[in-house]
Amino acid sequence: MLASLFGPPLPVGAPAPPFALTDENDRTVTLKSLKGKPVVLVFYPGDDTRICTKQLCEIRDDWAAFKRLGAAVYGVNGQGADAHGKFAAKYKFPFPLLVDKGWEMSKQYRAGWGIVRRTVYVIGPDGRILYAQRGKPSTADILSAIEGSSKPTS
Repeated sequence: MLASLFGPPLPVGAPAPPFALTDENDRTVTLKSLKGKPVVLVFYPGDDTRICTKQLCEIRDDWAAFKRLGAAVYGVNGQGADAHGKFAAKYKFPFPLLVDKGWEMSKQYRAGWGIVRRTVYVIGPDGRILYAQRGKPSTADILSAIEGSSKPTS
């Protein structure tokens, strides 16, 4: 549990832990169902807080680029569907916000427990972590990691 609060994020190259969570509209999202496409997970401390709002709005504002790359994007924190729904509607997010009840997924992804540390992951189409960054990385950095997932390896 301490690693999720004080340790580094999961390492690049590691398999992403499986998950099954519901979003603000009570739709279930699983990592398994997303296989074959890049996935962006944005763990953030709280709905409608200054930096979290800015971070998620930047992704919304660059949505065309995420969509062009075929990325599935999800905000993740422990708040409930009602709070997520109001937050998503207020800022017109084109991506779902996952309800991490009990912070189980946050713990698995070393993004915190009880208190979520702002952490962004990009998971490749093969289910391996391509990018892991604490804080508020630029959307350009996130998009660059996604673009790298579609390049053929030699």
